[in-house]
Amino acid sequence: MNSCRKSIFLSLAAAVFLLAGCSNDPVTTDKEQQSVIFEVRKLPIATSPAELNVTHSASLSAIGDVLIHERVYLDAKTANGFDFNPMLQKVTPFLKNADITVANSESIIGGSEIGLSSYPAFNSPYEVGDALKDSGVDVVSLANNHTLDRGIPAIENAISYWEQLGIIYTGSYLSAGDRAEIALMTSNGITFSFLSYTYGTNGIPTPAGQDYLVNRIDPMLIQQDLKRAREVSDVVILSLHFGEEYQKMPNAEQIELAHFSAENGADVILGHHPHVLQPPEWIDTEDGRRAFVIYSLGNFLSGQDELDRQIGAILHLDIEKKMTADSSTITLQNPAFTTTFVRSSNSKDYEMDLLKNVDADLNTATKAHLSTWIEDLQFIE
Repeated sequence: MNSCRKSIFLSLAAAVFLLAGCSNDPVTTDKEQQSVIFEVRKLPIATSPAELNVTHSASLSAIGDVLIHERVYLDAKTANGFDFNPMLQKVTPFLKNADITVANSESIIGGSEIGLSSYPAFNSPYEVGDALKDSGVDVVSLANNHTLDRGIPAIENAISYWEQLGIIYTGSYLSAGDRAEIALMTSNGITFSFLSYTYGTNGIPTPAGQDYLVNRIDPMLIQQDLKRAREVSDVVILSLHFGEEYQKMPNAEQIELAHFSAENGADVILGHHPHVLQPPEWIDTEDGRRAFVIYSLGNFLSGQDELDRQIGAILHLDIEKKMTADSSTITLQNPAFTTTFVRSSNSKDYEMDLLKNVDADLNTATKAHLSTWIEDLQFIE
């Protein structure tokens, strides 16, 4: 950690959370091996010989912003509704291969019944959820600057539909009791928890007494929720909707919040909102752990047509849990990315494709950008 970022973090630790200004110095390049063993967790200890020296493994994938502009949903319109599956066909195998896949559902799927809408107040068809489900998505983050765009009816419809699909949601809820329950998913003997927060909601206030409708970035709240999540899970996945739109590098506030979150127990931090790719890094914590952050996964599927905003990346990460007679350890392994691109022609014929199939030189440059702070980062294509 360079001196500027070190001073930022220490000031935050003293004052809990101070988004202080600081030059956006480069993050220290980490040339160490990709496999990192976390500290011994206070997890249930094996109680029978058959449970001793057991290793469990699971794979995690994550995608960026699913932001459905009008031109995208009109392109998906059919005689009976909407069908987004053809748009995702080429990248679906890269999502289905993972045991758990997480997506940022940025435009809420409130459904056609309350009227579809695009920028600046989004409301998307239910069928977006169907396509994500069919593509292998298991968990959606709902805390973002568009959560309150269409009010409580859209949130109610969306959460009801995610539940109907059997997809876990986090970051937006319908009651305080719902929010109090940590979102959990167990795969191959490893329990994951999911938390999600946003910097704001485009100036739309949360209705009085209903703060549960959207999680806002509040360091004390994040700290408390991380503590609760660590008590009930092996691996904590934190989604943060933060940063500056269209900036290719994280700002001081993003770096500070990511380090704060890692220090307080986040294992994997998924960044959203800039709509362009920002590179990942390992974060070494004061207690000897290491967390993984991708500051922005860029757009996954959207109607934004600027070149950098058509590029996204699918994160791939392996997690290993090793249990012995007196301890349990978690290992993160093999972070890798699949670079993607949203093709279209005259605001129609939208299709996700691998970036390598679109422009080899652009793909090379994108991989170099993602490798800024992890030089031996892997790519799956």
